Amino acid sequence: MKQNPPPPRLTLRGISKQYPGCLANDDIHLDIAPAEIHALLGENGAGKSTLMKVIYGLVKPDRGELLWDGLPIEVKDPAHARKMGIGMVFQHFSLFETLTVTENIALALGDDAGELEPLAEKIRTVSEKYGMAINPEREIHTLSVGERQRVEIVRCLVQNIKLLILDEPTSVLTPQEVDTLFVTLRQLAHEGCSILFISHKLNEVKALCHKATVLRSGRVSGECIPADEDTTSMAKLMVGDDTPVSTTYPKKLGNSPLLSVHDLNLNSPDPFGVQLKHINLTVNAGEIVGIAGVAGNGQEELLASLSGEQRCKDNKTITFADTPVGKLSPDKRREWGLAFVPEERLGRGAVPEMSLTENALLTGFLTGLVQNGMVAWKKAEAFADDIIAQYKVKTPSRQAQADSLSGGNLQKFIIGREIMQNPRILIAAHPTWGVDIGAATAIHKALINLRDQGAAILVVSEDIDELFLISDRIGAICDGALSPIKPTPESSIPELGRMMAGDFNPAREERVTP
Repeated sequence: MKQNPPPPRLTLRGISKQYPGCLANDDIHLDIAPAEIHALLGENGAGKSTLMKVIYGLVKPDRGELLWDGLPIEVKDPAHARKMGIGMVFQHFSLFETLTVTENIALALGDDAGELEPLAEKIRTVSEKYGMAINPEREIHTLSVGERQRVEIVRCLVQNIKLLILDEPTSVLTPQEVDTLFVTLRQLAHEGCSILFISHKLNEVKALCHKATVLRSGRVSGECIPADEDTTSMAKLMVGDDTPVSTTYPKKLGNSPLLSVHDLNLNSPDPFGVQLKHINLTVNAGEIVGIAGVAGNGQEELLASLSGEQRCKDNKTITFADTPVGKLSPDKRREWGLAFVPEERLGRGAVPEMSLTENALLTGFLTGLVQNGMVAWKKAEAFADDIIAQYKVKTPSRQAQADSLSGGNLQKFIIGREIMQNPRILIAAHPTWGVDIGAATAIHKALINLRDQGAAILVVSEDIDELFLISDRIGAICDGALSPIKPTPESSIPELGRMMAGDFNPAREERVTP
């Protein structure tokens, strides 16, 4: 007698969620089967984050129902979700730096943690079983970003997980760490765990996921089997046929130095920061230099020294053209022609409670938005409107607060604000982090256009594919030291991955141009 197939692990029926001025989820239907790796795709503001929060009990839907193993269920809160067997690893980790791995996981488990010693042994056993070995006694501040992600995943695995939700899990990993993660996820799926995988990296979705559901403007716009698609066809499902989703750019090498760093040594004021060691770097007019690296290897300190947030002891350590600026403040460097995109959107790139107009004014004040000490509000509003229009920022209006935008849309606004000032030097950290493929393509084109106008551009990113696409020269930073910078066609993804791990002298015969 033929048995009926098991019900889906998770079923969503008609999920809708309305926020003021925004229908985030509109009648969403979704099934995730046991042992299935299911991708959730969509451009920024498509409703992915809201849907994840509904599943994890962080947000209550206005309409619709959830079924768990075929039975209706109301997820009351994240603690209830965890008891059901739902675990979630957020894009931004929530770990306490000075506590051990065991102590962090015990805090997350609450009353279910039990005694620390048996929990530590369970952490050791589970992490080794899934190829993610980690020492339970290590303090978080001693771990790499890849190891911290392991802690977040192991936290879920010690809870007898049935559904694991991963939000952009590879955005902070080296290529080698991505391979390790995928081995773990495939093993979990083989054992019956369902996985909901949210990513903008469509090549990874194609390689890993069994099925994909695409959201657009809060609704399900399509479904596909990634193995049967290419990245372009999946991108078109996300953004439509009218948005360019891929291109290639010719490489160019400048010969007139605009940004130069001379033997930069810097101690971080952060007790968990990284000391910069003998950094030497030149970025020429009319080129893009890309620096790869796993987070926590000195990127923040390098960016702070270049932006002026942290000054150098010697003014000549950093020069713009032939002008020493090492001791100059951020505003003085901006007067010279520097624009800067920080790695943290809210708090550094934009003030959360301020409107988009006010945030445009924050760094655009030198472009005629302040006259005789008074704000020219009409010009500031026009500048904000231009950014919103040109970079297709989804927002009710220029009066919307920065923290009301999705992360990707706020990133587009910040990038647009800086590029539209036509800087001589642009320093950008993670320019397309959390941005959908259509918006990423638009940002890349804007960077290339700025380069072709003669600007010197330095891009610091953890996205290796992006760096190879747009960089004319490329290198990596590891533990505060910078590798040699070389023309991008002479490097390769495996070589750059090794440099990100601190091997600055890979064997020459292994180099393959991507």
